Amino acid sequence: MDVVKLHPRLHLLRFPVGQAYLWRDGAAGHGEELTLIDAGPAGSGAAIAEAVTALGRHPRDVRRVVLTHFHEDHAGGAAEVAALTGAEVLTHRLDAPHVRGEVPGPPPVLEEWERPLHERAARLLPPGDFTRPAGVVELSDGDVLDVGGGAHVVHVPGHTLGSVALHLPRYDVLFTGDTVAASPVDGAVMPGVFHLDGRQVLTACHRPAALDAEVACFGHGEPVTEGAARALRAAVDRADRDVAAAGGADRVPD
Repeated sequence: MDVVKLHPRLHLLRFPVGQAYLWRDGAAGHGEELTLIDAGPAGSGAAIAEAVTALGRHPRDVRRVVLTHFHEDHAGGAAEVAALTGAEVLTHRLDAPHVRGEVPGPPPVLEEWERPLHERAARLLPPGDFTRPAGVVELSDGDVLDVGGGAHVVHVPGHTLGSVALHLPRYDVLFTGDTVAASPVDGAVMPGVFHLDGRQVLTACHRPAALDAEVACFGHGEPVTEGAARALRAAVDRADRDVAAAGGADRVPD
């Protein structure tokens, strides 16, 4: 697992599939609290705890794990992290039953061009199901978490029904989950892939694009560390133009 510093309070944790982010609140040595945004696939818990230790913090400093959605490359390590750190696990109320394992999560509806990409990613993930958290705190749109001076939960359904973005306006930082991604080819910001409802995602993308974020952290692809709002708005404009050029068949009203 690679660990990359993006900001004095923010590190990226990169896995074979996807990535998570570690946010630090408080002053060094004085009441520090860590928040993990997403938790990687199953088997990631020990590596995350080791990364926290290598950064000079104690695993018990991780107070919460905020899941942007229920997919295994984001939620698979959550129970392990919670067991190692005592952190609570938070996710949107519509994805919570899938995170808890009460009902299977609906699979993505793949475009033909996505199928080989999805199969390639699946081969890099651990086989079988993952351990479920003992408890899950349910979130709703508009909730404000005690993270980064007030982290706003932004419901962005489409990738999953309960997908969320997390916005830290005090620091101009935005975590998009898989609603938005960066291309592995040229780094271009774009709507993500492997959605439950791709049309709904195009509408949902307008919400994070309307926020004044300087830094945007994606579930897949390199983060944007300067001028994220411009990049997000340009991506939404391109997607809207593509839909219009295709006759509007995929447009969903706002």
